[in-house]
Amino acid sequence: MNQHHQPSVGHLIRDWRQLRRLSQLDLALEAEISQKHLSFVESGRSQPSRDMVLLLAEHLGVPLRERNALLLAAGYAPVYLERALEDPGLQAAKSAIDLVLKGHEPYPALAVDRHWTLLAANAAVAPLLSLVADAELLRPPVNVLRLSLHPAGLAPVIVNLEEWGSHLIARLRQQIRATADPVLAELLVELLSYGTPSPPLRKGQAQHVEAEPAIVVPLRLRVGDITLSFISTTTVFGTPVDITLSELALETFFPADAATAQALHAMAPASSEISGQGR
Repeated sequence: MNQHHQPSVGHLIRDWRQLRRLSQLDLALEAEISQKHLSFVESGRSQPSRDMVLLLAEHLGVPLRERNALLLAAGYAPVYLERALEDPGLQAAKSAIDLVLKGHEPYPALAVDRHWTLLAANAAVAPLLSLVADAELLRPPVNVLRLSLHPAGLAPVIVNLEEWGSHLIARLRQQIRATADPVLAELLVELLSYGTPSPPLRKGQAQHVEAEPAIVVPLRLRVGDITLSFISTTTVFGTPVDITLSELALETFFPADAATAQALHAMAPASSEISGQGR
């Protein structure tokens, strides 16, 4: 029977060390172990203890999901649970997420997982999703990056598409470097295949010119005859020990100008809540 070769824990640790661009000496000093012992672990001459695997993973900044993989490769049971967001054990976290999303209205806010899958959104997101031309992009599971940059998604109404697209691509590249996630790598290839052309100007519409240097990369959406301008923040859970929470992020959007704030307040009564999109 043919069996797929499984990399050893030593090879995995070496791969993560090289991904972090650390020498054996650098990692050994940070973990307060001898370089010789680390060399033996990576080469397979020494079998690391469970605590040693976790110690090295901590200093390498290995995501919780991959820490479980390291433990399995070393012959130990995983220690980090992965529960659905609706699990009773995550009730406190789920309540916090709902509170943030609801409390952010009438401004848009959403929750995504490690692959940018939409998990939940507040009522202010619904009017923006109505701008998407291809309903297939809204069929769960919804990928937020695909939805943003797809030619049949929000791309045609993003006024600064090239700037915003470059920002999202840069964030995704950074995430791939941090996690080495092959699914994200495939997503990057797909997004790059779209290109990020600037949307054509409508008759009588002037090209937007910055009055002063921007302090952040904004998201500008053309909705009818108005342009909504947003700045965004990303919130994650501190010191999570559950894989689901460690990979969850809240993306919250704030009005970048008074006109956008006024327009969002006016749109609020027409908003209809969407949540629990699922994986």
